[in-house]
Amino acid sequence: MIGIPETDTLEHSRISANVNTGFQLTTADGRQARLAIIDEDGNVIEAGPAVAKEAWNVCIAVIKNFRIGQGHIVVHSEPPGMPMKSTKVA
Repeated sequence: MIGIPETDTLEHSRISANVNTGFQLTTADGRQARLAIIDEDGNVIEAGPAVAKEAWNVCIAVIKNFRIGQGHIVVHSEPPGMPMKSTKVA
């Protein structure tokens, strides 16, 4: 895709981003919201500022890698195929 992707497509929430501060997440009526990772059964696996920061860092890393010519257009938050660390469910 060339150009700027379409935004403002969510019905109940809004995502904005700033180069200096990362993602800002709100409900459609302006209340603060947070990003979450939800499994296929609807369980919240992880949520909050750490998820937003990780998502932001992955987005930045993929852009930087592409621009510096490394050709890496996929960035993982940890090596693929590695067993996930045991953590408490949020």
